[in-house]
Amino acid sequence: MTDGQRRALESLSFTYCIEPGEGVLDLGTLFGRYAPRYLEIGCGAGETLAALARQHPDNDYLGIEVYRPGVGRLLKRLAAEGLTNVRLICQDAAVVLERLGEASLEGVYIFFPDPWPKKRHHKRRLIQPEFARILRQRLKSHGRVFIATDWEDYAEHISRVMEEAGFVNLAGQALFAPRARWRPLTRFEQRAVKEGRLIRDFVFARA
Repeated sequence: MTDGQRRALESLSFTYCIEPGEGVLDLGTLFGRYAPRYLEIGCGAGETLAALARQHPDNDYLGIEVYRPGVGRLLKRLAAEGLTNVRLICQDAAVVLERLGEASLEGVYIFFPDPWPKKRHHKRRLIQPEFARILRQRLKSHGRVFIATDWEDYAEHISRVMEEAGFVNLAGQALFAPRARWRPLTRFEQRAVKEGRLIRDFVFARA
């Protein structure tokens, strides 16, 4: 963690960060208004989250990230751009989902979750049947879940788990969606493309 990231965590967390805990999250109170709400799980340094918040000031965005240097970098970005429609929480995504109300989200973004490539570690992958079931409950009836991965076997896993949990793949069963134009090309994705890995995008809706 750089000194700048550490200072950002110390000075800006009160403004942007939600304390980890177990109670129900009252997003209306946390954002100070009622607006369409979107969740990004694993927002990293926040390129996507900040871009969406800047482009859509009438929406609210909640980001989940446990890597604190990334959070520090994102806090600096939010403050520099004067964005007020973003809140961050450093807590396990499954726990945060449990804290949200049913049908509280217009959309969920999960871009490049850790693939845990070794077979013995597959159980650590974020997208599992119980996670997908709760995710569906938190999504509004017209909501969407956007997922991208650069690992082929994880893409197959995602497709199967989401459809079994009651989601519809809008590109067609076991097919991939075009890359969303609004999604910024992050440094991580640029590296994946440079290394020759195929990016696979999904858009899921509630069945």
